[in-house]
Amino acid sequence: MAVTPHFLKAFRGKRVLVTGHTGFKGSWLSLWLEKLGAEVSGYSLMPPTVPAMFDLCQVSDGINHRVGDIRDAAGMTAFMREIRPDIVFHLAAQPIVRQSYEDPIETVTTNIVGTANVLEAVRALGAPCAVVVVTSDKCYENRDWIWGYREDDPMGGHDPYSMSKGATELVVSSWRRSFFGECSGVKLASARAGNVLGGGDWAKDRIIPDCIRAFSRGEKVELRNPGATRPWQHVLEPLGGYLLLAARLLSKDAGQYCTGWNFGPSADDVQPVGTIVRMLASEWGDGADSTISGGPHPKEAALLALNCDRAIGLLHWKPCWHLDDLVRHTVDWYRRWLRAPADLRQITLDQISIFEGDMTARGIGTA
Repeated sequence: MAVTPHFLKAFRGKRVLVTGHTGFKGSWLSLWLEKLGAEVSGYSLMPPTVPAMFDLCQVSDGINHRVGDIRDAAGMTAFMREIRPDIVFHLAAQPIVRQSYEDPIETVTTNIVGTANVLEAVRALGAPCAVVVVTSDKCYENRDWIWGYREDDPMGGHDPYSMSKGATELVVSSWRRSFFGECSGVKLASARAGNVLGGGDWAKDRIIPDCIRAFSRGEKVELRNPGATRPWQHVLEPLGGYLLLAARLLSKDAGQYCTGWNFGPSADDVQPVGTIVRMLASEWGDGADSTISGGPHPKEAALLALNCDRAIGLLHWKPCWHLDDLVRHTVDWYRRWLRAPADLRQITLDQISIFEGDMTARGIGTA
């Protein structure tokens, strides 16, 4: 039987708010927190896709589910006062690069103003709270260099999405220094992750949903830029990092953790899009294959990697699953979705238990 890492016991009985809980990462995190014995509340728009992991895994059955928009400051503040969370994980966002070109104003208001609304709602509580704001590896000013970006590198972004994530980091830094200093009971940190993959993602213009849709129909998946490198990681990797960070924000020496943190894969797992798709196709079988689609396409970064020395050295975090594990568990989730969708909640919880056991075996979160 898998042993739960000790730091995860910090969530039992805690009131936890997850914004964006109806999304892909939010659904995984909400199920994990429920499994850990937390009192989970969620504030988000309706699930963004059909099908949606939130629905298929019956996430709402075990949490306090509230439909709301983080751009609605009054609604966000009222819900925060109602539940009075001990911990906030802010995941709600417009997460798609290509969509940010189609509707840049929605992207800016959701990602930047929405984050400010969440932080103001926390401030209005006037009570101790640990807050983890999740942004993106794309928050950095991308120079297409081969080494990983460090937490203190300049924020930026060519496209509206990346710019909004860089600006979100500036909002977090400003609120921390202006309102949540050493004497405040609010402990605020931000987390930046790589390209997360895993079962339950059906978002538009993302590599896993595109592959699964094509493979399940016996078609070739079209790749826009097979040579672009990305820091690929299973969705449980950064979520484990967020949980570890939140646990540290609850500790007596929380002040040293109130900063930005990278949670990315090992250097060997920063691979081109074409490589990850070939691995997925091989694991799927049945003649799965890919092709290069015609352009033009909106500009996206060609090279992107994260330096995670801060998390490795201070949080005692490190990657747990590598590319072959990521591909195996992801393909298994979708194959079982095709064969037995009624079991998806338990399938997801089983994968979380396997991951917890592997975290314990690797000593993640221990000195």
